[in-house]
Amino acid sequence: MKKTMLLSLVGMAAVTGTILTQYKPLGRKPKSLQSPNRVNGTFRNQYETPMNFSAEDMVSMARDYRDVTSLRKPTERLPIVPIDFEEKTGSSFTRIYWLGHSALMVQMDGKTMLVDPMFGRSPSPLPFAKNERFSEDLPFDLEDLPEIDVVLLTHDHYDHLDYGTILALKDKVALFIVPLGVGSHLKRWGVGAERIVERDWNESYTFGNWTFVCTPARHFSGRSLTDRNSTLWASWVVLGEADRLFFSGDSGYAPHFKQIGEQYGPFDFAALECGQYDVRWPDVHMQPEETAQAFHDLRADQMMPIHWGAFTLSFHDWFDPAEQMASLLPKEVVLTPKIGERITLDGRNDTTTWWRELQDANKR
Repeated sequence: MKKTMLLSLVGMAAVTGTILTQYKPLGRKPKSLQSPNRVNGTFRNQYETPMNFSAEDMVSMARDYRDVTSLRKPTERLPIVPIDFEEKTGSSFTRIYWLGHSALMVQMDGKTMLVDPMFGRSPSPLPFAKNERFSEDLPFDLEDLPEIDVVLLTHDHYDHLDYGTILALKDKVALFIVPLGVGSHLKRWGVGAERIVERDWNESYTFGNWTFVCTPARHFSGRSLTDRNSTLWASWVVLGEADRLFFSGDSGYAPHFKQIGEQYGPFDFAALECGQYDVRWPDVHMQPEETAQAFHDLRADQMMPIHWGAFTLSFHDWFDPAEQMASLLPKEVVLTPKIGERITLDGRNDTTTWWRELQDANKR
């Protein structure tokens, strides 16, 4: 009996190992990396970052999950603004499009960049996952995307790095700029090493008239049971000819925001994580008040709350991130476009509180 059980366990372990090595959406764990931010084979945050849940936390999360009155998901699909790539705007100002969650398209200095382009139906490696995107469609057809100069990634979690999206984009992209180790996933998915630039914290890369600086974040990484923190997570500074941009990636609040603001600010624009927060995981995602403080720390002129509006990954109301930023910061600095709506860094944006209008319509 014991021998049979042992053989069964060995067989299960073999099957699990095969799945982990053969299932491409999981990516590939990097083999060897050298970094001062890596200890005993895993990357570490600059500041202590507890990630353990208490029994009380688990019970309360189970209760919140079963709450039928929750507004974690919108009752109807979110509106989108279709992007016309043939449109001539006649403007030399930097243009930024929010594509839902943390995905952005930036057109600046004659180049086009995608940041954390996750265009899949669900942030999961499993095709039958039910956590579906809030908007039924993207604001464009993938085949209509123009040539992309740079894809900038902040880390390898499924809601930021999507296997299907990379397969669809890879032949359109000149260069992928990623945190250290993330290139291993891309290489497994068919992206040539010559088109991948990996950087550690505080390292930079110049691409034409743009300079990219890999800056710290307070988070974690991993795509399977065996690769927790095997790749780096990061925020990014992007310095253009005229505009200075900051992308927070996922991050808990910490002094790094002030340090980045002092070293590279002031910024013309900051895309800041504001979504999927909860008091039970305060160290890896910012609470809204902390996002507002990070905006001040960075010395930014305008900010866009990201990491919301696409998937349910927490327990707050789906619209709470936008509502919180609208109440915590002056109206003129908070950019809350609809998905696909263009904003420009010329101070002439008039984004609306569209999520309130959607909620009001649902109540009528």
